[in-house]
Amino acid sequence: MTSTDAPAVHLPAVRVMGAALHAMFYALLVAGLVNGAGAAGVLLGVALGAAYACGGLRRVRSSRAASRIWFAGVAALWTGLTAVDPAAGYVVFPLFLIGLHLLPPRWSLPVVAALTGVVVAAQAGTDGGLTAAKVIGPCVGAVVAVLTAYGYSVLYRESSTRQRLIDDLVRTRDELAASQREAGRLAERQRLAREIHDTLAQGLSSIVLLSRSAENALPEGAGTARRRIREIGGTAADNLAEARRFVAALTPPSLQDTTLPEALRRVTAGYGPVPRVSFHQDGEACPLPVEAEVALLRLTQEALANVRRHADADRVAVTLSYLDDQVTLDVYDDGRGFGAEREAGREADRATGDDDHRPRFGLHGMRERITDLGGRLAIESTPGEGTVVAASLPLAVPQQTEADR
Repeated sequence: MTSTDAPAVHLPAVRVMGAALHAMFYALLVAGLVNGAGAAGVLLGVALGAAYACGGLRRVRSSRAASRIWFAGVAALWTGLTAVDPAAGYVVFPLFLIGLHLLPPRWSLPVVAALTGVVVAAQAGTDGGLTAAKVIGPCVGAVVAVLTAYGYSVLYRESSTRQRLIDDLVRTRDELAASQREAGRLAERQRLAREIHDTLAQGLSSIVLLSRSAENALPEGAGTARRRIREIGGTAADNLAEARRFVAALTPPSLQDTTLPEALRRVTAGYGPVPRVSFHQDGEACPLPVEAEVALLRLTQEALANVRRHADADRVAVTLSYLDDQVTLDVYDDGRGFGAEREAGREADRATGDDDHRPRFGLHGMRERITDLGGRLAIESTPGEGTVVAASLPLAVPQQTEADR
């Protein structure tokens, strides 16, 4: 039997202890019956053994009420057997352990005392009457059972805690693997977009310009050559348009045919009503490299998602600022925050406003992406005063115009 109040942790030590308990019960029961029980004792012993075996049924194990009814029936049969054959009183020790495991302390301790009284009463009817040894023996057995059950419960709790830690580690590993796969996929998309733009698209654009220049340089009578050059230019222009469409397809949908500020307005407008999210833009927007816009957009989405999950905030402010030499993004929430001393060295692995002990890998990936672009990501928080996620990217990098994307 396993307690319905405890989590279902199936570790080798727990299973071995359960098997040992069952084996002890049947060994003591057989020893009591072999000791000279009459026909009535044998019948009660067989009934007791069969009733005890029913404890392994799934219906009994899965229901708290069923398991307690089962234990009451087993205890009643054992009481009748002990009244007929006092030697069956030794079976009380595994019953002690089962009762202590199934019942809460306010019930289990009185039950142990009652079972001990049954043994003492049965021993009083044996030869020699009631002696001190016949009282002390069952009482000592009861004390040992209580201490054993306590040790078992400590082991069970430690096993449960260990299993939860293992589950958390596995879940964290899966989250990290998924985050790394997503980061790798996005990085490859942006690498392909850059390569196509910087090589193929630029080469095709040069071919178009050269063909037009050659067409204009031809004399009036070179009609055939002019048509051939025009065909070359048209083919190159078609392929240039196709390359640009391919680069646009590698850009996140939120940034297609729109600017970064407009994309952030759409993202923030999709949140609420709690928390209330507002967007502010400072300075005049200027075109940024695709990877920079993607990084700032993903950072905003990650921060807002973490605020909703963990910060318990009422208000969030997202501010995008275009300065002379850099662009900055600030995400502030008025949630519960967290302590800097507790988060030292780990804030990159934590979510905005998160106050538990499980690492978060979203902002850690964002920090790496911002750093790769030459920027910085900082997270500042105070318990009860909210959290600020601040990112900055330099503008002194090659920029792409909307027409080149």
